[in-house]
Amino acid sequence: MRRMLILITIMIFGLAESPLFAQQNDFIKEYLERFENSRKYLIEVAEIMPEDKYNFRASQESLSFAENLMHIGYAMDWHSQSLLGGRKSRDWNTDIRYKVSNKSKKEIIKIIDETFEETIRFIKQFDITQFDEELDYFGLNRTKRQVFLLLADHITHHRGQILVSLRLNGLVPPRYVLFQ
Repeated sequence: MRRMLILITIMIFGLAESPLFAQQNDFIKEYLERFENSRKYLIEVAEIMPEDKYNFRASQESLSFAENLMHIGYAMDWHSQSLLGGRKSRDWNTDIRYKVSNKSKKEIIKIIDETFEETIRFIKQFDITQFDEELDYFGLNRTKRQVFLLLADHITHHRGQILVSLRLNGLVPPRYVLFQ
């Protein structure tokens, strides 16, 4: 009788947990699909801008086209590997991976693409039971699930800035609808 009670209890808790894990797994699956499309779109946008315009700034205080791309890479690395993954943060002042310096268009695109790949690997391995854990996000408490969404928003924010740079240079961005 006692074994039967234990078995029933395990089954009830197992059934209650199952939909929650399925939803979280669905979130990761859907997130990865959109993240991969974001990657493709950003790379295509980066390819359209001629290399001699990579230093273009929409305004004096704006980041250049290249700086926006590298900032997206740095932020992807920080959100995934450091904030969510626990790795020590790269020091923006001394780390050279995400500095534009003398990098060519091809080198910048390669770094962005590699960072997307590293972030995708991280997301695929992310322990979904950690979604509700909270982190300090610039003085605000945010769950790890929210950090995933903040990362996507950040990429979109800076990609929007570089789309303006394309337009100001007379270039037409790829149709976004193809990457949704």
